[in-house]
Amino acid sequence: MIKRMVTEIALCLLLVAGLLGCESVSQTTGVNIVTEPYLLNTGLVSRSISFENPTGSPGEGGMTASRLGEGRKGSPSKQIPPGQEVPLCDIEGPGTIRHIWMTTRNNPANLRSLVLRAWWEGQEHPSIECPVGDFMGFAHGKVMPYHSAVHSLGKNAGMNIWLPMPFTQHAKITLTNEGTNEVPLFYQIDYTIADKHPDDVGRLHVLFARQNPTIIKRDFVMLPQRINKGRFIGAVLGIRNLTPGQWWGEGEIKVYMDGDTDFPTICGTGSEDYVGLSYGMQQTPYFYNGCSLNEKNFVSMYRWHLPDPIAWQKECRITIQQIAWKNGLMETEDDWSCATFWYEPAPSAPLPEMPDVEARTANIWTDES
Repeated sequence: MIKRMVTEIALCLLLVAGLLGCESVSQTTGVNIVTEPYLLNTGLVSRSISFENPTGSPGEGGMTASRLGEGRKGSPSKQIPPGQEVPLCDIEGPGTIRHIWMTTRNNPANLRSLVLRAWWEGQEHPSIECPVGDFMGFAHGKVMPYHSAVHSLGKNAGMNIWLPMPFTQHAKITLTNEGTNEVPLFYQIDYTIADKHPDDVGRLHVLFARQNPTIIKRDFVMLPQRINKGRFIGAVLGIRNLTPGQWWGEGEIKVYMDGDTDFPTICGTGSEDYVGLSYGMQQTPYFYNGCSLNEKNFVSMYRWHLPDPIAWQKECRITIQQIAWKNGLMETEDDWSCATFWYEPAPSAPLPEMPDVEARTANIWTDES
């Protein structure tokens, strides 16, 4: 049984490596760096940034001294005071960020108060703006260990994201503590340089939205109108059921693309159906779909469109309805949040304004929820 499970996980990892597209492949040689690890002439140069080497420069890691001496774990982490923005990386391209690991205080308010922002190609506005917890795969600030095609999460808030983040000229990422307490931060960004990307390569975009509560018959917007070509990768959705006596999840996802007006090209059949489940919500985290939290009227669920791409050529908008069931279909209001992931070229339009820290942290998970 264990051997079979290990084999299945390995096959899934190989599959997603191919499905993530050309960013897993050296553009110089056409080599897939995940499925062909034995091929050494990829043309890529490996780099990594952390507090131990904040520039990623060759031969400059671990130079800070501890009481054990120089190079002996001198700067693995920092304390981040309230209100402080911390630069995580500032990289000249071309290159691809391939993995980010991070950990901090495992507290729901903290994981919704820390905000990660990323800028590609020197744009003035960020293309990624999201609370750390939601960016790393879970809603409500509630850490539940699981892994998917995009994220892996340990029970003590060891957070990983594996989506490739290509850039042609420049990548800048920061973390801002918008909370009220000083918190620790450990992190590492693994990337390659000397990648050969086309100018219109998709840059990763992530936005966070929340409505608490939603508005009757006004569908929750997962992706506001984007005027550019692009590809929707998926979302981490958080729902807090405000009417526990009824089933909240009859609403359908709607993908309006390339000229759609009143009615969408892609239309789902229900909220749990969208994440590949059925007849209610079950806490079942799978590789491309599932639910990592289903407790006390809190749900954290996700869907990754890697083997089943949703791509558009000119424009796209994505919404999901709030429809309940209690002796029949009925409109409802609940607390919805969403971290939405997609790729589009640069330059790209600004993201909508993100909810402030009070709105993000109100009514989120506590041990007494």
